[in-house]
Amino acid sequence: MTKLSVNINKIATLRNSRGGDTPNVLMAALAAEQFGAEGITVHPRPDARHITYADVRELKANITTELNIEGYPSEDFIQMVLETNPAQVTLVPDPPEALTSNAGWDTVKNCSLLTDIIARFKKQGIRTSIFVDPCPDMVRAAVKTGTDRVELYTEAYATEFITDPHKAVKPFALAALAAQEVGLGVNAGHDLDAQNLKFFVQNIPNLLEVSIGHALISQALYLGLENTINIFRRCLDE
Repeated sequence: MTKLSVNINKIATLRNSRGGDTPNVLMAALAAEQFGAEGITVHPRPDARHITYADVRELKANITTELNIEGYPSEDFIQMVLETNPAQVTLVPDPPEALTSNAGWDTVKNCSLLTDIIARFKKQGIRTSIFVDPCPDMVRAAVKTGTDRVELYTEAYATEFITDPHKAVKPFALAALAAQEVGLGVNAGHDLDAQNLKFFVQNIPNLLEVSIGHALISQALYLGLENTINIFRRCLDE
């Protein structure tokens, strides 16, 4: 079964736009868990424009499902992850000024960097995942870093799904097969939504987890968080 991890960055963005503590990030996370989310994902950035390190610490102390922390592995980020000890850390290659994640790691060129960082997390028992493009060579090279999983960057799938779903999903299926061949678990995320998720899940082998934030939180504005999470869960379960 593919797990649903709800990214709550957008809740923090809304809170920070006004100041104060409304909407409350922890309350949103606990509600998401209650409504069927099997994990909570956060991506704290250096400018703290949405999730803050304080949010991460509060979430870790209170949620009951898996906490997945995404981010670029600066030393500050590494120390925060080691302090909070989440179930999973997902390493992304975003520069500090990036609006959102827009590319996967080159796991060949960055093998040494990633290997050293992952070893620090693995020593503490934290599961690791590397954000990658749907390229079998990058997936196969990822295994050399010691990572447990790769997360397939799905923006290209979401864009092409509208015109040709089968063509859109093919490179991701090949990347997932490459992961299976070398013993890596597969996660996925970015621009997955209630329209394209079911087809993706049906065509990707060994898909352990999807991390969804923007589309899910946006749809929840119209339909409510509980109903929206149920819709996304059905996409995974059918």
